[in-house]
Amino acid sequence: MNHQGRQVVVLGSTGSIGRNTLEVIHASGEKLRACGLTAHHQLDRLLLQSQEHLPQWIVASDAETASKYDWDALPDGIELLVGEEGIRQLVREPSVDIVLSAIVGSAGLIGTWEALEAGKTVALANKETLVMAGSLVTRLAAEQGGKIIPVDSEHSAIFQVLQDKGVEQVRRIILTASGGPFREWTREQIKQVTVEDALSHPTWEMGPKITVDSATMMNKALEIIEARWLFDIPVEQIDVVIHPQSLVHSLVEYRDGSTLAQLSPPDMKLPIQYALSYPQRWEGPAELLDWSSSFQLDFSPPDPDRFPALELGRQVARQGGTAGAVLNAANESAVAEFLEGRLEFIHIVPACRAVLEQHDFDPHPSLDRLVQLDHWAREETKKWISR
Repeated sequence: MNHQGRQVVVLGSTGSIGRNTLEVIHASGEKLRACGLTAHHQLDRLLLQSQEHLPQWIVASDAETASKYDWDALPDGIELLVGEEGIRQLVREPSVDIVLSAIVGSAGLIGTWEALEAGKTVALANKETLVMAGSLVTRLAAEQGGKIIPVDSEHSAIFQVLQDKGVEQVRRIILTASGGPFREWTREQIKQVTVEDALSHPTWEMGPKITVDSATMMNKALEIIEARWLFDIPVEQIDVVIHPQSLVHSLVEYRDGSTLAQLSPPDMKLPIQYALSYPQRWEGPAELLDWSSSFQLDFSPPDPDRFPALELGRQVARQGGTAGAVLNAANESAVAEFLEGRLEFIHIVPACRAVLEQHDFDPHPSLDRLVQLDHWAREETKKWISR
């Protein structure tokens, strides 16, 4: 490890996870240093972050936008890299210790893949990487000596409970879900959901795409797939419960009947910091639970009729192969259409199911094939919506 602290690249530093990560790095003193930052379109914010954190490199991944931007205020000594090639170069830099992958959606796959190929530790906040290419990514990490540490609060909780012990003694893992803003709505009410309704999450502050995924519970469907690959556990041993307080982030039930859980307030800075400090635990900026006041913890099973995304996620986790890439791309496309007012909320999951059923399933795809199917599924989703 570098004598200046752990050198951290933040892929997607201008998004919600990226900004929280920079708070964690700032609060760490000299334990962590943001040596590389990346953004796609939010270049004003990237420039401000560069001035504040003085990384060694920044990447503007949209080459066209970057070429038109005025970089005169970029501090001296910071190297500007551009495009996808810039991300590839950044994550492979020998001095980089940890790559935090926080680019939303399938766009995050390339940086994660390149980092693992270079044998880096990846703090993974981009769940789509494992959803799209779980088998390939976990094999690559094992072959190249890379390590994946989850940043998703649910998978971080399981990772903390398991502590690298494996799942041989585990009966099941239980992912908790807030239930989103519609957990108590009737099916008739859900038919009338607006974009504004869907973007009102009760406990977490997130970007629009992930907030909509929480409302459909597609985020939990994707997390089932993610957990299947991350912990090498059959989908039959992965359950989901509704827990509206979002204080218990997941549970592990062992074969002897013991259940261990990780609890903390809903603050992403904690799983981010744990991924960057692992295996140590440091003082940090995350909020603490107040054990001096009364609070309750409620758990209930999700309604499969109101949240059909969950069964779709289980189906895809069982299939493996190309199914995850197609589901992920179809969902990203459908959510984008919903946010633009071109698709009703209740049709997001049916659109994904229809595209999944149409695709030419391949149990052992290459990375190139997955990328091709990603593009195909987006176009097919738009066709389904405009039919």
